[in-house]
Order: sequence, then structure tokens, then C-alpha cells
Amino acid sequence: MKDDYKHLIHIKSHDELELYELIPDVVWIFDLDKHGWWWGNQPALKFWGLSQLDELINKDLSGDTQGARDRTVQTFELAAKNGLTIDPWTTYPDGKPKTLYMKHRAVLVGPERHRAIIAYINEEVNLGETPENLLLVEAMRYTTVMVTSFTFEGEIVIENPAATEAYNHIDPKQISDQRSAFSARFATPAEGESLLQQAISEKGGRWTHLMHTSAGLRQHTLDIRITRHPLSGDFLILMAEYDVTPLYEALNEAHEAQEELRKMAHYDAVSGLPSLNFLMQHAPNYLARAERSRQQLAVMFIDLDGFKAINDSWGHDTGDQVLREIAQRLSGVLRDADQIARIGGDEFIILVDDIHDENSVTTVAEKIIHRLEGKISLKDSAAIPTQVRVSASIGIALFPEHGKTLEQLIKVADKAMYRVKNSGKASYAIGNSPANDLTTD
Repeated sequence: MKDDYKHLIHIKSHDELELYELIPDVVWIFDLDKHGWWWGNQPALKFWGLSQLDELINKDLSGDTQGARDRTVQTFELAAKNGLTIDPWTTYPDGKPKTLYMKHRAVLVGPERHRAIIAYINEEVNLGETPENLLLVEAMRYTTVMVTSFTFEGEIVIENPAATEAYNHIDPKQISDQRSAFSARFATPAEGESLLQQAISEKGGRWTHLMHTSAGLRQHTLDIRITRHPLSGDFLILMAEYDVTPLYEALNEAHEAQEELRKMAHYDAVSGLPSLNFLMQHAPNYLARAERSRQQLAVMFIDLDGFKAINDSWGHDTGDQVLREIAQRLSGVLRDADQIARIGGDEFIILVDDIHDENSVTTVAEKIIHRLEGKISLKDSAAIPTQVRVSASIGIALFPEHGKTLEQLIKVADKAMYRVKNSGKASYAIGNSPANDLTTD
């Protein structure tokens, strides 16, 4: 870990700090690894009401909370990364809270090279005696909301510990000239640069972006305001970041669940084909287009021959294998413009679009019948045969000759299919015409 701080200045002894005694402002050095003061100048001793340096070094800090210790470490890490921090710090020199604007630099001290911060009191902040104001300063340190102020060029002025922790993986030295500390936080830095300019132009706003944090990619809502530096008066960007990843994940899960319900309502779980609901929803578009172009359209009602015996003899798993194979074969015969649906059991409906005459649809019917004649191979099992056969009885209705709605066309095609069933199966019939005499194996 020490190697991570080899770029820091190493102050070996107090003798190297004589020039600091000439500074009229308060300066002290705090040892993080010991959690105590390592050194302080005379103004620092006066600030704490002490007369000797040893009194400062031996000051009892055992009552400090873990939160106070963590804040000190976070200040050191930020100073080690950025070179300097400037932020409000509440101290209690006489038992009463005093809030100061302090500068911190990270150093290493003593022969053990302990982590330490040199603290310079930059300016006392006049917050009055109102406890609420002091609590607001402290709340910035304890809140899990990431708060950072940036210059208009996108460089960090100050950030709270939550922001430091979220982006402690970003090395300022590795930020290219085309990027800033602001844009380096974004999963897509170009988005960050664009947002920076937009926020300045619009004087703030709220946006949600994917951010590259130390915990990985996270969705953050960014609340950006324009503010001013309390010391210099320069305009700054003040950005609060809220991690809304759980909300986005919940919304995605809800969307996926909704999509799954839609598939369940519109697609058959066994064959993967659209359901009758899907066909009923989209058929009006097909019919309207056919009517506008004055073209025919055919509805085929297909019932498998021999499927019930397979299902009854060898069970639904075998039957489902057969249905999936039939679905693939039927889909392979059709054009992209046609629409197929499984409406239940061993029944299918095919909507054949843009046909020119009766021969166009009978050609499709013959292809289907011959395509389904081939043996269907099943998964090896000791309890079932390795191959089975089915055939298809097909009833056909034509639009607009046999009906103007899908319901009317299905009814006509269904009756035509039953005529095929009753006259030998493995064939087709159109409207009220008798079944076609097809010879099959």
C-alpha cells in the first residue's frame, strides 16, 4: 500500500518544519496511522489552547467516532489523488464547534512513513451559533449522496466522502487533455463533456446517466446547480448524484415480466408459433390491405392426422416433440409475408397473403401435405419409437369470396377441413368444394 503513496513528500522529522513557524496562520500535521497530531506550529497550539507541542501530540482522541476517523482517511485519499483539498471542517477547540475552511495536503511522516495530512486553516466560516448550519456541514460528510463541486472546466473543487469513495479509482494523472474530471466519471466521457456544456448553458437541471464508479457501471440521477465559491466568488457546478440503479433494475425486470406475459398471450409455449390471439390482432391489417389492393387472401385450417394416437400412446413430451417439428416444417414452406399460428392441440391456421388465384393457394397446400409426410425422428428412448408419421387435413377459405372477417374465413375453412377428414385425410378442400384427391404414401 505504501507504494501507492510514493509520489508524496516524506517529512522525516520536525526539524524539516522550521519555516512553518514563520507562517502566522494555523498549520498542523495529523498522523492517520496513529490517529493523532504529529506536529503543529505556534498558532496551532494557540488555536487549541495549548502551550507545548507535546500537549498537542499527546492529545487524547480516543473518543473520536469511527465516522470521524473515516472522514480523515477520505480527506487524505482525496488530497493524495488531487494534490490539495479545500473544504469546511468542524473542530472543537474550546468544546464549542468552530467551522473552518481548511486546505489539506497529503504527506508521509516519520521513519515509519505514516500517512498524514498537513492542514492549513484557510478561513473561518461565519455560520453563527445556529446548530442547524453546523449540522448541514456535517451532513455533507455523512450522507450517502455523492456531492461534488466543479469548475466550469470540469475540474474538482471539493467533494464529500461519498463522492470520493465512488470515484477513487480514477487517477487524475491519467485523464487525457480531451477529458475532464467531470467527464471521466461517465461511462461514455463524451456524454459527460456534452452534459457539462448543457448544464452551464441551461444553468442546471436533472439528468440520468450511466456512470463508471468504483462499484462498476451504475445509473445515477445527476442534480446539477450553478453556485459560487464562498471564498473567491467564482461560478461553480454543484452536482449531487443519486444512485438509481435498483430502480432501473426493477423497471427492467417489470418490462421483462411484461414482455414475458405478452409472449405467453401471443405465442404458443410448445411450438414457439404465434397464438390465435396474435393472429386475431394482426389479421385486420392483412384483410384491409387485400381489400385495398383488390387481391385475394387465403386462410388454411390444418388438423394433423394421427397426432392424437401418438400423444395418447407415448405421452405429451413425445407429442410436444412432434408439434415442434411440425411447426418448423410448416414455417419452412411459407413465405415471409404469410402468417402461421397454432390455435390449440394439433390445429394450425395459416394466413396466405397476396394470392392471385385458387391455384396459388392449392400449390401451398400440396407443399404442406408433402412436407409433413416425411418421418419425424424422436429423441432416443426405450419406451417410444425412434420415428413417427403424421399427415395433414387442410381446409381453405378465400377472401373475399368466403368471408370478409377472419372469424368467417376460419369457420368456412374449418368445415372444409372436416370434409377432408371424412373423405380420407391427408388432402385439402376449398370452401364448399369436395376434398381434393391426393395420393399419399
